[in-house]
Amino acid sequence: MPSPLTSSHWGTYRVEMKDGEPVSLTAFEEDPTPSPIGNAIIDTRTGPCRIPQPMVRRGFLEKGVQSDRTLRGQDAFVPVDWDTALDMVGAELERVRDNFGHEGIYAGSYGWASAGRFHHAQSQLRRFMNMYGGCTTSRDSYSYAAAEVILPHIVGPMAELLETHTSWRSIAESGSLVVAFGGMASRNSQMNAGGAGRHSQPGDMRVARAAGIEFINIGPCQSDVSDELGAEWMPIRPNTDVALMLAIAHTLVSEGLQDQEFLDRYCVGFERFLSYLMGETDGQPKSASWAAPIVELEADRIVSLARKMATRPTFLNASWSLTRQQNGEQPIWMAVVLACMLGGIGKPGTGFGLGLGAVNGVGSDRAYLPWAALPAGKNPVGSFIPVARIADMLLNPGEKFHYNGGTYRYPDVRLVYWAGGNPYHHHQDLNRLRRAWRQIETVVVHDPFWTATARHADIVLPTTIALERNDLAASTRDSYLVAMNKVTEPYAMSRNDHDIFAGLASRLSACANTEKGFESEFRGGLDEAGWLRKLYDESRERGKKFNHDLPEFEEFLEGGSLCLEPPRDARVMLREFRNDPVYAPLKTPSGRIEIFSEVIAGFGLRDNPGHPVWQEPQEWLGAETADQYPLHLITHQPERRLHSQLDPSTHSHAGKVKGREPCRLNPEDAAARGIKDGDIVRLFNGRGRSISAAKLDKSVRPGVIMMATGAWYDPDWENDPECCRHGNPNVLTRDFPTSGIASGPSALSCLVEIERLDTDPPDVKIHMPPRLESSG
Repeated sequence: MPSPLTSSHWGTYRVEMKDGEPVSLTAFEEDPTPSPIGNAIIDTRTGPCRIPQPMVRRGFLEKGVQSDRTLRGQDAFVPVDWDTALDMVGAELERVRDNFGHEGIYAGSYGWASAGRFHHAQSQLRRFMNMYGGCTTSRDSYSYAAAEVILPHIVGPMAELLETHTSWRSIAESGSLVVAFGGMASRNSQMNAGGAGRHSQPGDMRVARAAGIEFINIGPCQSDVSDELGAEWMPIRPNTDVALMLAIAHTLVSEGLQDQEFLDRYCVGFERFLSYLMGETDGQPKSASWAAPIVELEADRIVSLARKMATRPTFLNASWSLTRQQNGEQPIWMAVVLACMLGGIGKPGTGFGLGLGAVNGVGSDRAYLPWAALPAGKNPVGSFIPVARIADMLLNPGEKFHYNGGTYRYPDVRLVYWAGGNPYHHHQDLNRLRRAWRQIETVVVHDPFWTATARHADIVLPTTIALERNDLAASTRDSYLVAMNKVTEPYAMSRNDHDIFAGLASRLSACANTEKGFESEFRGGLDEAGWLRKLYDESRERGKKFNHDLPEFEEFLEGGSLCLEPPRDARVMLREFRNDPVYAPLKTPSGRIEIFSEVIAGFGLRDNPGHPVWQEPQEWLGAETADQYPLHLITHQPERRLHSQLDPSTHSHAGKVKGREPCRLNPEDAAARGIKDGDIVRLFNGRGRSISAAKLDKSVRPGVIMMATGAWYDPDWENDPECCRHGNPNVLTRDFPTSGIASGPSALSCLVEIERLDTDPPDVKIHMPPRLESSG
């Protein structure tokens, strides 16, 4: 009998057992390139960072909301029983609801959490809060918020574009030139939200290369496209992609190379954009000679690239990272405009892409089925913030903010309830977040581990991990459905999120008057097994609409997994629109691609005139501040973990240098500062400091530092609380909105300086539990 299966965002694995306990994870036999991250799950399952029982911060236990909030992150915790913890949480929810309304509760669940359709932290939290009466929530994603907001105005909802994304098979069959703005780092293709049955991205890229596809990597790091693809590297300055795209567009028009027929039939507003492009509106043509000093490439090379793109089938890929800069809406919009000018949208292997290589599923030759998920209901409260504006909300209650053409006010949040995710990983300017965090009266966190977010909580409720429960793993960007097996009992006193919320619901009254009671309504009359059957049966019924014949539930469980049949034809995004724009119009105001958007122009935002524009960010290598902080920091997804997940594992630790997250810089920059490979260094700017270790790398452009995110935030409380001694780069990144359109994160507009640390560095302490004290 085969070993049981489990699944995660970085892959599916067989669980090898010994004496009734899981001892290792081995590759799923249908996965040609499994991620090595898997065994980190085993490594951390019972480690020192697991939280054994409910915990309450000492100061909060003694003084409640009158406690010293500056001690969050360094205060001791007191173990309590579940009844005590849930009573405290319930009392705090009712206090805030009664005194400040449901808007005073912020349900923060952002991040990948665990794979699973039922035990999905965000869904469980939203179901609970919506039934309770609602709360303030967030919109969009840290990964690509700017694209999520801008794309519906110009071409269509991003989620739909990703589900129908042009596949690598289509690119390989079409002999395309692939121009990758922001690269296509192979480390990212380990991941797939909701689960990955088969890692196809690396093999798909190799097949494309073998078919003669030519690759061009436009970005500050040569290794952001795999060496085996033989890509030409164009090392432009970070944050200047729009200037380069404009120069390419200017060359196309100057030489009559644009596809005017496509522009006339499928687009609106090109003439308005053309006036800007040719300099009629501002007196500055956006020529190659204009762009050359901005991007630091030769003008002739820009012109040559434009001609190559015009004479070959070309696929333009925009990495998700392009959105995470000031004015991050613009490179995505301009990439679409440039693809329109080339005329390949809707044709096999050409047009534009949104994140090939960003995750395993984008561009994969997969089937499609919208798998059922736990129903969360509707939030009765309309209060929200853009996802990356949490510190702004906490520091400025009642102040106005702009989002997608509207003007709103930040709510007065008194309680933050976090389940799934780690804001002390994914947010920017963590020192500012820590100061903002002090405004919250009560912080409740669900977490299996002593992350920085758990340490900054008042009440911590320990949750299970995937190996400790049954679930179904599936993603709309993957063809597999996997039965995740419970192979061991929950660690110590930890509980499933569903059971925690049900226990809390038994102490509260729901928004809707119901004879059944809040707990019964929340559980829906089903236990874990009942929910899994319900979700499977609903998915099976949906499958019929997409010509997928799924087996009965028992047959599926016996097999452990299933794989949907891939599409017969290679997927081409916007094919139907191309074939007939009248019969298959886009979901834009005009039904066509909006090169100029009357809606966005109507927002009246100074930095968004209604078409793509080049604007200098406040922090880039061309800014005055570069004299003081002359290196541009690029933060990226790590190779040995997913974001901050499993950072305490030996696999993650093996990628560190002297116990700290390393940074990569060009040997020229290192030599100018007397830094050698392996030296302990300090990165710094006006926002904070981070202790790292230098790795000299010729593939990094001079003037740039590359650093992975996800090292658990570890402030040097004793000597310098604004310094992370472990190498978290988000003490350095800027907490500033992309623009008034999306108000997304702009972490990649960040300048720093680096110096060798000649004194003994402080010890890293984050992978040991906080101080625990008895209740006496």
